[in-house]
Amino acid sequence: MLDDLRWDTDLIRRYDLAGPRYTSYPTAVQLHSEVGSFDLLNALRESRRAVRPLSLYVHVPFCANICYYCACNKVITKDRARAAPYLQRLEQEIQLVACHLDPKQRVEQLHFGGGTPTFLSHVELRQLMATLRQHFHLLDDDSGDYGIEIDPREADWSTMGLLRELGFNRVSLGVQDLDPAVQRAINRLQSLEQTRTLIEAARTLQFRSVNLDLIYGLPKQTPEGFARTVEEVIRLQPDRLSVFNYAHLPERFMPQRRIDSNDLPSAAAKLEMLHATIDQLTAAGYRYIGMDHFALPDDELAIAQEEGTLQRNFQGYTTHGHCDLIGLGVSAISQIGDLYCQNSSDLNTYQDSLSNAQLATQRGLLCNHDDRIRRAVIQQLICHFELDFEPIEQAFTLDFRGYFNDLWPELLTLQRDGLISLDDKGIRILPAGRLLARSVCMVFDAYLAMHNRQRFSRVI
Repeated sequence: MLDDLRWDTDLIRRYDLAGPRYTSYPTAVQLHSEVGSFDLLNALRESRRAVRPLSLYVHVPFCANICYYCACNKVITKDRARAAPYLQRLEQEIQLVACHLDPKQRVEQLHFGGGTPTFLSHVELRQLMATLRQHFHLLDDDSGDYGIEIDPREADWSTMGLLRELGFNRVSLGVQDLDPAVQRAINRLQSLEQTRTLIEAARTLQFRSVNLDLIYGLPKQTPEGFARTVEEVIRLQPDRLSVFNYAHLPERFMPQRRIDSNDLPSAAAKLEMLHATIDQLTAAGYRYIGMDHFALPDDELAIAQEEGTLQRNFQGYTTHGHCDLIGLGVSAISQIGDLYCQNSSDLNTYQDSLSNAQLATQRGLLCNHDDRIRRAVIQQLICHFELDFEPIEQAFTLDFRGYFNDLWPELLTLQRDGLISLDDKGIRILPAGRLLARSVCMVFDAYLAMHNRQRFSRVI
């Protein structure tokens, strides 16, 4: 797919607007307080009746140190004992949710995110996994996709051995940048050796996949310095790479206020970083999956994209979009059939709800017919860069051209500008438009006009 990616600076400058990342449609900003735990229970029962497979997401919010760029839901503390009451409530939530599901519903995918999941002690990780196995049908044959996010400063060989023993077979390591000046500016001092040690451990222990996260646009970054980071990372040969654009939104994320905006690279320098990164990864054999993600050709995401089965949900690109996604923990989001719902993002509120034996669901959304149509359209475009009208017309009994008639002038503009090709049978995002796929999806977003674009990051 990377052979079909073409850099067009003029097009990027014109269409590099703020917009959603489309891990869902409708996006999470549409969730509202009129949907609550009663709706979640109904959705769980429907999932049980259909015996649908499951994907579990578990949020561990604690970090020992603050990274100034971070926009995750987190609790910064050196006090490891703070995890104990949280884990007690999390186990209650696991029990409350699982009792509405069928033991035959296999957990095909499991992901621990945060925060820093390895903030937990080995004893706590063992207990949490034991609780999950007690209440959900976790697979014991290593056939599931069971992943965990790791801060290389918070793990070692023994941690990796424990995780493998517990059933994890995928790891995602945060790197961001290897330049010490950048690391000091974001308060994340992390050596290349720390990262390399964990990757060697993952290979030796036969983890199936290693993902590394990088961020461009951080303070003190230069195109030359970031190119050196990418060069070192390529030598580590991760199976997947996520190369994110840093969105500086200090008015929304308090830790970012510690970053001096004068230290941020210019828009032109950021584009230069991304362009060089794409060239470097292309030369190293990586494929552009879409939305900041790259993978080696034999990776499951690359294969799924070739076969037309790649999907996207709140966990990003996935081969398990057919599963009901159940989010556990503070701020966690679930997607069960046509229901999206999210737990409270406030730690105390989350824990208080569960201490009263109540689910912590705070807001949600039930997709209507129009949402389902647009979700299917956006999913195809963002995962496969093309859309055939006929499957949509058959699935939803509609005439595509007629249903989206109001959007046709915008689509024709995208065609004139060289982002897409458009005919009676479908839409194809052209090589010069692939980095701007979000901009194409935004045409089909019925809610976008209602929101301040500053809530979203820029496309590139």
